[in-house]
Amino acid sequence: MKNKINIRDLYTPIQPAVTHWGEVVTYLELSPDISLQPYIYCYWELKTRRKLDQQFNYKVVADGCIDIFFDLNHPKDSFIMGFCKKYTEFALENSFQYIGIRFLPTMFPMLFGINAGELSNRFLELDTVVPAVAKFIENNFSLATTINQIQSKLDQFLINHLRTITLKHDSRIDNAINIILDNFGVLNVENDIDVGLSNRQLRRLFEFYIGDSQKTFSQVVRFQNILKAKPSAQSLKFNKLFLEQGYYDQAHFIKNFKNFYGTTPNKALGR
Repeated sequence: MKNKINIRDLYTPIQPAVTHWGEVVTYLELSPDISLQPYIYCYWELKTRRKLDQQFNYKVVADGCIDIFFDLNHPKDSFIMGFCKKYTEFALENSFQYIGIRFLPTMFPMLFGINAGELSNRFLELDTVVPAVAKFIENNFSLATTINQIQSKLDQFLINHLRTITLKHDSRIDNAINIILDNFGVLNVENDIDVGLSNRQLRRLFEFYIGDSQKTFSQVVRFQNILKAKPSAQSLKFNKLFLEQGYYDQAHFIKNFKNFYGTTPNKALGR
């Protein structure tokens, strides 16, 4: 069995940049304090630089993570988004400044004792899940809070939270996650994840710590590794890189990619 490692050493959850809106809408990722990096991938900011003339539709691709987020215009209203097995699209107002915390896979349930399966494929008001975090956000953030202050306040709150809890690593889920990440999600989940549990027992662990089955998580990891590799749509087609990623054929790859991204590889990656 493998020892527990830092998940971020093997996994980079990617969200597409906001490109077609130029400088009008921007997306920024900031690293948390180094002591938090085994648990939190990043803090993020999505904001308008001026009032838009139309509604903004923001697409979130499947990344295996759980996010907390809120708008600095309305910090009283904060939300949590669980593991999603497909892309999610949000219709936003024409002026916003969203701040988010992206937890690495398994880490939100570990830090807060919440069953990830109860959050899957939806977003909920944060005060119904972790009221203390929702109250902290309401009391400490506003439009006057700078991005550096946001980063510092979140670091301080989460470091203090870590000091008040005892983390209980389950070596079985740790080892299973490591096997999936080591293989970039390309494996037979029925036979290749040998951690001393039946598939049914392992699925229960995945539903608690991830929010879905080991099979679905592996599919998301495989998809995310394609995004990380940044292949062109042309190279995927003519070099048949999708076969190396464990897809049966091109049609299977396109269907899977569209489910997680919301559009075809041609449109997402460029022709």
